[in-house]
Amino acid sequence: MKISKSISILSLILFAFLTFSCGENQAKKEEVIDTEQPTSTFETPKQTILFFGNSLTAGYGIDKEDAFAGLVQQRIDSLGLDYRVINGGLSGETTAGGLSRLDWFLEDEPAIFVLELGGNDGLRGILLSETKSNLEKIIDKVRSKYPNTHIILAGMQIPPNMGQEYTDEFKEIYPQVAKEKNVTLIPFLLEGVAGDPALNLPDGIHPTEEGHQIVFETVWPFIEELI
Repeated sequence: MKISKSISILSLILFAFLTFSCGENQAKKEEVIDTEQPTSTFETPKQTILFFGNSLTAGYGIDKEDAFAGLVQQRIDSLGLDYRVINGGLSGETTAGGLSRLDWFLEDEPAIFVLELGGNDGLRGILLSETKSNLEKIIDKVRSKYPNTHIILAGMQIPPNMGQEYTDEFKEIYPQVAKEKNVTLIPFLLEGVAGDPALNLPDGIHPTEEGHQIVFETVWPFIEELI
């Protein structure tokens, strides 16, 4: 009887010990799980400024960060503003080419869309009606997908290689499109740069780093007003 009673007491002690031990391990396990729960942090994505153009935007002949679009990013960073510049420039691009590749750049909504195309159309003597139509279609496509995007049209001029009449009519395309589509117009992107050998590469068309600094100063007030 005494042996049986002792065994019963030992069984109770062992059961209690195992129960406590398991409970303690479970508590520790739950504590570890709780401390490993990930903390969710939601960062607001930066708004984008998309420069969509040709070799002028791309910064032909110089480092991309020294082109006017890169200089806009540098100014934004220096001011601590929450914007990211996307350089959508492609050397040799025409308005038709720009229209065909636009969708790829519109996967995300740009806060500001700067359209800098048409110069290569003019240098190649493309029909003015086609250039105007393509510029309008690009604007319409951006506005249709993102109605809140601010659109800026960069005006362009060309040398009179195709005759003075063509040159004059080409110049007028930009204010016409800007008025008809109700977008902001930079009257002439290369103001103070075009025709100055000291501010252009040997080809006489593409700005040097110093030239891009001037282009930046022309563009920046239009950007600054919107951010």
